[in-house]
Amino acid sequence: MIDVDGVICRYGGGSDDDTGVVAVDDVTLSIPDGEFLIVAGANGSGKTTLVRTFNGLVDPVAGTVSVNGTPVSDDLVAARTAVGMVFQDPRDQLVAATVGADVAFGPENLGLSHAAIDRRVDDALDAVNMAGREDDRTASLSGGERERVAIAGALAMEPDHLVLDEPFTGLDEPARRAVLDRLRELRATGTSVIVVTHDLRDVLELADRVVGLSAGRVAVDDAPQTAAAELPGLDVRVPSERFDDRPADAPDAPSDS
Repeated sequence: MIDVDGVICRYGGGSDDDTGVVAVDDVTLSIPDGEFLIVAGANGSGKTTLVRTFNGLVDPVAGTVSVNGTPVSDDLVAARTAVGMVFQDPRDQLVAATVGADVAFGPENLGLSHAAIDRRVDDALDAVNMAGREDDRTASLSGGERERVAIAGALAMEPDHLVLDEPFTGLDEPARRAVLDRLRELRATGTSVIVVTHDLRDVLELADRVVGLSAGRVAVDDAPQTAAAELPGLDVRVPSERFDDRPADAPDAPSDS
């Protein structure tokens, strides 16, 4: 469970005053274990800042964030183990010279056995269609490949809650489908998945709930079918064909990108 209670985040100004630009404005939100949540909004709406409070990458100036019952500020290590984060720009996340070493970095810091680390690396790379590329140099990867390695690194931590910030940017169709398949598996096995996006075409059918932000505040918090009707007003792109209007056995609608 991730609990956000009255969180306010500002950029600029002092930590003990009311100056600076408000990025998140008095947000209260609970994310149950196993929920697939979309956090949607236009650029600058506060969605990235909000999710970065989940593991202490951003400190609120007011309010509290707790992960699995423990305030993030009390135990950053526990929060960052429980909440896996995939950044919007994967260059901010890659830390090693090769693909395999990068994906292994997090599990190694958990003190796991070599066999457990190897198993996690193999599973994570397979999930993003990069199996067998452990020796590739991260500096030589394309933007889409770097994104896939960043996702694999988060998956290898096997977190309770996985946060992905605009995860499909730069991915080709096979990679996007592979990531979506893995997100379906994680959802089915009880991992909370939080996808931050301004474009819901890939993920709306997977969601249990959609939270829409505008100017740092929660403007929408509803089931996907209901939220989809309100989100275009927040400059969020929804599928042109609503998934709930199709027969249950219909194939996925093709992307119109």
